[in-house]
This record gives sequence, structure tokens and C-alpha cells, in this order.
Amino acid sequence: MSVDPDLSAATFTDLARHGNRPAVLTAHGVLSYRQLAARVDDVVMRLGTERRLVLLAARNDLETLVAYLAAVTAGHPLLLVPADKPAAVESLVAAYEPDVVLRTSGGSLEVDERRPGTRHELHPELALLVSTSGSTGSPKLVRLSRTNLEENARSIAGYLGIGPDDRAATTLPFSYCYGLSVINSHLARGAGLVLTDLSVVDPCFWDLVRQRRATSFAAVPYSFDLLDRVGFADMDLPNLRYITQAGGRLAPEKVRAWAETGQRRGWDLFVMYGATEATARMAYLPPDLAAEHPGTIGVPIPGGSFRIDPVDGLPHGELVYSGPNVMLGYAESPGDFALGREVHELRTGDLARRHANGLYEVVGRRSRFVKIAGLRVDLGQVERILADLGAVSAVAGSDDGGLVIAVEGEHDGGMLAKVLAVDLGLPRTAIALHTVERLPRLGTGKIDYPAVLRLTAPAAVPAAVPASEERPVREGPADVPRIFAECLDRPDVRDADTFVTLDGDSLSYVALSVRLEAALGPLPADWHLLPVGELAGRSKPRRRRLVSFLESSIVLRAVATVCIVAAHVELFTFHTAHLLFVIAGFNFARFQLTGTRSARLRRHARSLARIVVPSVAFIAVAYVLTDDYSLANIFLLNGMVGPQEVTSEWHFWFVEMLVYVLVAVTALLALPWLDRLERRLPFAFALGLLAVTLLSRYDIVDPGLPKPLPVFWLFMLGWAVARADDTRRRLLVSVLAALTVPGSFDDPLREVTIVVGLLLITWVPALPVPSALRRVTGWLAAASLYIYLTHWLVYPMLMPFGQVVAVVGCLPVGVGYWALCRWLPTAVVRWRARSMQRSPVTPEVSGT
Repeated sequence: MSVDPDLSAATFTDLARHGNRPAVLTAHGVLSYRQLAARVDDVVMRLGTERRLVLLAARNDLETLVAYLAAVTAGHPLLLVPADKPAAVESLVAAYEPDVVLRTSGGSLEVDERRPGTRHELHPELALLVSTSGSTGSPKLVRLSRTNLEENARSIAGYLGIGPDDRAATTLPFSYCYGLSVINSHLARGAGLVLTDLSVVDPCFWDLVRQRRATSFAAVPYSFDLLDRVGFADMDLPNLRYITQAGGRLAPEKVRAWAETGQRRGWDLFVMYGATEATARMAYLPPDLAAEHPGTIGVPIPGGSFRIDPVDGLPHGELVYSGPNVMLGYAESPGDFALGREVHELRTGDLARRHANGLYEVVGRRSRFVKIAGLRVDLGQVERILADLGAVSAVAGSDDGGLVIAVEGEHDGGMLAKVLAVDLGLPRTAIALHTVERLPRLGTGKIDYPAVLRLTAPAAVPAAVPASEERPVREGPADVPRIFAECLDRPDVRDADTFVTLDGDSLSYVALSVRLEAALGPLPADWHLLPVGELAGRSKPRRRRLVSFLESSIVLRAVATVCIVAAHVELFTFHTAHLLFVIAGFNFARFQLTGTRSARLRRHARSLARIVVPSVAFIAVAYVLTDDYSLANIFLLNGMVGPQEVTSEWHFWFVEMLVYVLVAVTALLALPWLDRLERRLPFAFALGLLAVTLLSRYDIVDPGLPKPLPVFWLFMLGWAVARADDTRRRLLVSVLAALTVPGSFDDPLREVTIVVGLLLITWVPALPVPSALRRVTGWLAAASLYIYLTHWLVYPMLMPFGQVVAVVGCLPVGVGYWALCRWLPTAVVRWRARSMQRSPVTPEVSGT
């Protein structure tokens, strides 16, 4: 393919020169280069002229592309991080203290300016900071210059023959150096990007490829297994020109097979070799040589060169690369950003040989690293991770064979393998873990790693159990994903998901935790933050216990709910409603304050809806059936406009006050500067809100609510408990509760109840419950709101049968209403789906 010589000198940020050519093509439309340049200019203005360190949480979306181009164009050094790993984002923010953090959500770019200027000394050549292909061995970042990026983009575009008519589908993450090189090389030539985050196993991906006439896509070794699964070899893709492969070694037999498939189907396979330290690419195998020489990495890319340095004691030498795309060096702390070039050639660590025809072949590794699914894994670091888990191990592996691990002694191999998969970010199938009595060793006493590799053999497939022999069994670790899916009504649960990322709230938390306790035994205090895959790797208790332990907040919710009903039927007087406000604040801070600001606000809105909708619906029924309530009750406004004296219209004061509190804190956190402040100083922020709300507690400020006493400060006390992450802070919150609660209600027993309850959730992670009542306790806690709502209509009808019957009878009615409200939305969605299937709608076809 011929390329305009003018384009060969273009850079990937020189966008406007390509005019109205299509730059970005999605399922929803097309953006021209001129339009893309205008959007980039807008973000350049937002970032300002002073060079600052910018962190971008990257997704495969248009906003990420614009933010990346804006930062590089304006000369701001950019730290690129995958947005789908929030723990990594927060870790790098803490370690490197960026001046600006960029996130994308819902089609918009969020710019979090953490300071007006910069606190860093930034070298003039520094342009990009990326992790070392996901290396697990070190937190080091690779320092790349603008020249690195431009030269590598030109080189790749040159040997691939990229022209303005080419269009690449974005099959790899933006934050991965290989995926980024695809973007840079195509923008440098005025080509198009078919921008998507769909997987190659998704039929919609291939519809988009055909619709937008994609001419290429990039793949890592694992991608070819997926392509084989979806029947890619037989797909009709008339515009496909080539596929590139990098991110690890593809087995020679697979290289040959796919190269031959491409020859039959009319596309080329480019096998490539590279590293983040070389801004992605160092070598490529010309497609016409792939079938004949599938075990080689090919020749150096244009502008680059190889040499092989001898290594003492080894038959092959180390491959050393030189070229304008070699990094400036590494960064291990913010002080390294001031450094210039420290590296002039790249020692790859690979042992190689050069064939007579000029092709290079990698025959081994000098250090103990392997590259799996595009991620570089330090085998020694894997052994250290296992050592921290109490396991003595020997770890071997290969790029195309995954990790093979021998663990000495008795251990739960399944659990260890799942923990490693989560920690390393690898597919679970890439880890083969074997427990052995003794690690294999050589006569010298050193680990025999070839023997470790030989431990892996094809596993026997268990015979299928006839349907007639199936028996219902108790839920165990393997059922964890299904438990999450059922309790949260989420069919898309993945191993990397957590309760929080799946938008769980305090109501679903209870039901889910009870089932998890039954399947796994006692849960850690932070289980709601742990990945599903990690929870599924926990061991189930070996024997059934008479007493189980449930989280303190769950037990207190259940007990408080029963006490509320008992107090209203005058069985005994023990007021616990105000304790529930403390627990509500505690759960709000735990479940609602994660993710981006837009994600938080969506979560707040959903949480409010789950309270408001069932409350309004039930109160409307009560309004129709009785004369006890007013229209103000239906709209939850009695606290604002209701009578001063306590009447039946005040029955639902608890729901109204809870809604008022949640609306208030949602409105506050909708302010970007307050949201940033809460993220930066979570505990101090909670104490600040507590101080403000204490103004109403001590009647310094009248919030204008006639009855009952405002409870905002109790909610904030619970919030502060959730943010108290060390002993000193927990002591401070405990003291504040002991000082502020007494005297607030002129009811010493109520006040003691609040303080004791707060101390329990602060200091006691779990409380004992008879195992036979564990699930019942969970139901009562999960249905607490619904029991509170319904008992006002139920207990008067049961009072003729006695107070105990009245209390006991209210509970199943509330639980039933809770179950109905959980079932109804799903039933509606299924009904609509069936209706659409019965009445298919012909989609409207429109031009691009």
C-alpha cells in the first residue's frame, strides 16, 4: 500500500491537518479529525498552560482519547492508568501525587484539580508514564518522551503500511502500551479508529467491525483462543487487511495455523515483539515469512537495531535493542520525574539468536519473568506473595503455558490459585497450582524448576452426574457468584466485581451477607470490598456450629426493628429508632462513597428510590384504607407541613427524616469541590459534617422541622464511625458519642441504647446469633424499612389476639412486602422483554 509522503512526517497530535476525514467511528456516529481537534483544544484550555502531572484513568471511550491527546499536545506529563482497577488508581494517586486527575463517566470528562499549580519538578522531555506491561514485581513506571511516542508511531505505521483509508478496531485497553501504539500509529497517518470496549466474543463487536469497515485489529495470544471459539476463521470480513499480534509469545504452531488462515481469507498476520520500555514495538515478522518461520520474532522495526551480547555460562546471548523509541528510564518516586535520559539502549533480558536469513529468535529469558495475556509476571514475586499467605512454593511458567506452581504441605490450592489470579490480574485458567509433600530439588539443593513445569498434566474430566441422581446441596464457595447475582439481581457478575462496584446498598447487603455467611462461614469485616473471585476462594467451615456470628450492624438492625414494633404495641418500652439513624449513616459511608462523582450520585439516586418508592406506595394505600393520614404523608412532607402535635400523621416520621438526610448529603456531594474534599480527607470531612449538624442538636440553629428532633447528627456519627480506620479515630468517635448523645432526648434508656449500639458497631465486628436464627435475623434486618411501614396497619388488627401475637404477626408481613418489592422490578423487566419478543420492532436505519 502506498502512503502519502506528507503523512509519513505527521505526528499523532497533528489532527487538524486531516480535515474532515473520519477520525473516530463508534456504534453511534462518526467524529472527523477537525471535530476531534476542536474537542482536544477545549480540554487543553481546561488543563491550563503551566506543565502539571496529570493522571488519566483510561477507558476505551472518546473522552479518554480526547483527554490523552490534550495532555500530550499541551505538554503535560501524563500518568496512564486503567480505570477498571480503582485500587491501582488510588494507589498511584497516593504514590505519585498527580496535580490533576482525569476520569471519564457517562460521556463526560471529570477534571479533578488537586492543586492550582504543581508540586513536581518535571523534565522537559517527559511526556508519558505507564506501568511496565502490568508487571507485578515492582511499582516502577516507564518514563517516555514525546519523541519516543512519535518515532514509534511512525515506525509502526511504516511497516504496517497504514494509510488514510485504514480503520483499526480498539480491541485492547487504552492504558496498555500495545493498545496505545495502535491509536498513535493510526492517528499519525490520518486513519480511523473504530472505538469500542466490546470483546471479540461479543457478536456486536463483529457487527461494528463490518458496519465501520475496520481493516485491522490487535490481539494478544489469549485473543486467538477467543477467536477460535467464535468461529472467526469462517467470518466474512471483506475489509479486513491484517491482524497484529504481540503481548507475549504465541506458540509457533498457532502462528503457522493463523498465518495460513489469513492467506486463505485474504488478510495478513503481523507477529510483533516489544516492551513498554521501547514504547511498544522492537521487531516484527513480515507476514510472508510467518508460516515458514513461526518461531522467530522477525527483524527490527524501521529505525531500530539489535545486537546480541554474550552471557557467561549460557549458549545464547542477551538481546539488546537500540532506537529512538527507547525510554528515558524508570520512575520509582515523584522525584524521578525531574530526571532526563538515563537509558540509551534496552537490555531486554531475553536470550536470542540470529538466523542466517536475518531473522531473530528468542530462545529463553535471562531473568525469571514470563508474559501471560499481555501481563509481565515476576515469578519470584509470585513466590513472595504465596509466602505472605503462609505457603512455601516454587513457581515456574512460560508465555504460552501460564504459571505452574508447586506448594509444599497441606493448603487449599483452589483458594490460593484464586487469590493469585485476582492479585496478578490473570485468568484463573492461566494458573496451575499443585500441592506437594516436598518441593522438587536438584542435587545441589536448588529448586528443580523443570520438574515443577512437569507437574502439569491433562486433568481427568469428572463423569457427569445423571439428572436422576442430582440432590440439593448446601451452598458453598462455588456458589458465591450465583449468590451475588441473585441477591443483587445482576446477571453480569464477574470475579473482579465487588459488592460496592455492583451497586449494592444497605438493604441488599444484609440479604447477601447472610447467604455468604452460610456458604463461607464468618466473613471478614471488609468483605463488601473484596472481589467475588477472592470470596469464592475461601474455605467453607467443616462442621455446622450451634452459634453463628453476624455483622454487628445487621444484628442491631434486626433487634431494633423488633423493639420498635414491640414498643408501639406497648409490649415493652425500649426505643431504638434513633439507633437506626446511626446505622444508616454507617452503611451510607461504607457503600455509597466509592467510585467517581457521577457513579456516586447515581448510586445515591438508586438508594433513595429504593426507600421512597415502596414507602410512597404503601402510605398511599394506607391513606385510602384509613382516615389516619394526609396527602402530606404520601409525599413524605409531613415533617415540613404537618401538625405540631403528635398524631397518627407522624407515624412515618422515621422514613421522612431518613429521606431528608439522604437528599441533603446527596446535594452536598453533588458539589465537585465538596466531593473532592471528602475523597482527600474522608475522616475529617465526616467530623466537619458532624460539627455542623450538632448546631441543630444543641438548638443553635433551627432547621425548621417541627417534630421530632432533627437526627442529622446521629447519621453523621455513624458516617464518622465508618471512616474511623484506626484505634485513635475510633476512640475519638466513641468519646464524641458519649459527650453528645446524653441529654438529647430526656430519655436515659434511649440515649444509652444509642451509645451502646454505636460502640458495638465501632469496636465489635460481629455478634453471636443462634445458627437456627441466622437467616431469620438477616430477613428481619433486610426488611427493617418494610416492617416499619407495614406494622402500622397490621398490629391494630392483631391486638385482640394479644400483644405478643401482634408483634410476631407484623414481622412476616413486612418481610413479605420486602420480598414483593425485590421481585416486582425483575418481573416487570421480564414481562417487557417477553412483550418485545412477541412484538418485534423493525429498527430505523439512518446514515452516518
